[in-house]
Amino acid sequence: MSLFDDDRTQKKTVHDIGSDLSLLSVDELSARIDLLKAEIARLESEKAQKGASRSAAESLFR
Repeated sequence: MSLFDDDRTQKKTVHDIGSDLSLLSVDELSARIDLLKAEIARLESEKAQKGASRSAAESLFR
């Protein structure tokens, strides 16, 4: 194990809603947009799964 292990030195991109964007570069803004698009896709997938579960439960009790 190296002192400069890649897993420890890589900075994880985090975005706080409403944070100041003026100091970010175009590449950093693009990275945040990609991060947020992935998060939206994850949320939509979870919503769809929960909707399907709810529909199945409602049809069972009709």
